[in-house]
Amino acid sequence: MTGRITTDVRTAAARAWRGVRWYLREFSGEARWDEYLRHCAEHGHEPMSRREFERHRADAQERNPGARCC
Repeated sequence: MTGRITTDVRTAAARAWRGVRWYLREFSGEARWDEYLRHCAEHGHEPMSRREFERHRADAQERNPGARCC
């Protein structure tokens, strides 16, 4: 019985960690970088550097602020 509870707790903790990791990657933009690299690989494009990618993203956000408060 104790082994099953331990396994359930570990499973729940692993699931929670995956959720937190997903949220942080989405929030920080890390997931967008991975999506961009995957897109470039699928279409045979040479990807820009991470620095260029982030600069492009920041410039686009400045041009189209969307739902920001300020």
